[in-house]
Amino acid sequence: MDLSGIISIAGMSGLYKVIAQSKNGLIVESLIDKKRIPAHSTSRISSLEDVSIFSTGDDVSLKEVFQKIVDKENGAPCLSHKSADSEIKSYFKAVFAEYDEDRVYVSDIKKVLNWYNILQKEGLLTKKEEDKEEDKPKIKVPADTKTAAKKVKDVQAKPVKTASSKVKVQGIRKAGVA
Repeated sequence: MDLSGIISIAGMSGLYKVIAQSKNGLIVESLIDKKRIPAHSTSRISSLEDVSIFSTGDDVSLKEVFQKIVDKENGAPCLSHKSADSEIKSYFKAVFAEYDEDRVYVSDIKKVLNWYNILQKEGLLTKKEEDKEEDKPKIKVPADTKTAAKKVKDVQAKPVKTASSKVKVQGIRKAGVA
C-alpha cells in the first residue's frame, strides 16, 4: 500500500493527490470528484505517510492501521464514518485494540474510517509485491573481480577537442561495468 503523494488539507473534506508543485504551493486533485485545485503554502497540509495513531505503546503509522482494517474487511469497505459514536468506537477497538482511548477521539476515528473508505474506493489499498523490479540491480557485474578490473582498465580516457581548440581529457565513467 503506497500512501505517498496522498494528502489531507485542514478545513477541506476528503483526500487529495499531489499533481504538481507551483510557486505558491501545490496543485492537488480530489480523490472524490477528481477536481484540481491549488493548495496554498499557508494551508495546513498533512501527508498520510506521516500520520500516526496514539497507542498504548509506540505510535502506530496510519499505513499499519489501514492494513489491519484491510485484513479485517478482506479489502471491502469498512463501517461508515457517519455511524453512531458508540458503534464507531467498538468497531475501531475490534480492529486496533491497542489505540489510546484517552488521546484518540471519536472525530479522529471518523477521519480514519472516512479516509479508508475513500482509498478503498479508489483502489489504493492494494498490497504491493515485495520484490519490485526497481530494487533488483540493472547492471550485471562479473562474478570474478579480475574480469571486472580488466573491463574497467580497458576503458581509456579519450581526448576531446573543444570550441577553443584546446584538448581536454574526458574522464572515465565510474557508474559501473556493463
